[in-house]
Amino acid sequence: MAALDVTGGIATGKLGREVGADEGQRGDRARMALLITGLALFFIVHLVPMRPSARAALIGGMGPGIYRGLFSLVSIAGLVLIVLGYGQMQGLGRGNPELWTPPVWIKHVVLLLMIPAMILLVAAYVPSRIRSAVGHPMLTALMIWAFAHLLANADLASLLLFGSFLVFAVVDRIAVIGRPSPGPLGSAKGGALQDMLAIAGGLGLYALILFWGHAKLTGVPLLP
Repeated sequence: MAALDVTGGIATGKLGREVGADEGQRGDRARMALLITGLALFFIVHLVPMRPSARAALIGGMGPGIYRGLFSLVSIAGLVLIVLGYGQMQGLGRGNPELWTPPVWIKHVVLLLMIPAMILLVAAYVPSRIRSAVGHPMLTALMIWAFAHLLANADLASLLLFGSFLVFAVVDRIAVIGRPSPGPLGSAKGGALQDMLAIAGGLGLYALILFWGHAKLTGVPLLP
């Protein structure tokens, strides 16, 4: 009887581990599905402006107010799912495998790359010679940000997240060559003063993220 009890206990324990493993795998798939669904929603809705005829047809059919509302709603929903899915994928080990091992020094390269990214991000909203020279500083900033984070993060979820944003930014940058896309400032131009404002604003934003914002938003401090 004792032998049977021991054998039964071993079998029960093995079954319990198998059930737990299956549940863990389903949970990993659900978290990954959140991330992928969020990316799909966000990028599908942002593909519409790349097709001026499709955008015009939608605005003509539903009106500009409803179009902007739906665009914003789907974009926000996509971002929420991206944040939830990516956050839940962190630290899962087998469910979010490391695909390579970034060298220790890559962190310094990433920190350097983020300086022009932040300056270009601010320049997108400042009529300056920087903005005029780059053409589309927002997309360029997005490309640098995504590329830098791909260098520093080697897990599968990061590859999906930052790789998707990098591909989108490159495709959109190519697409704007064939369509008018002046951005929020239209054709406004600036001079040396506006250049200095864009640089100062970008450096200020960089410092804010470096010393406080990144740790606050992601839980990962950039400095010890």
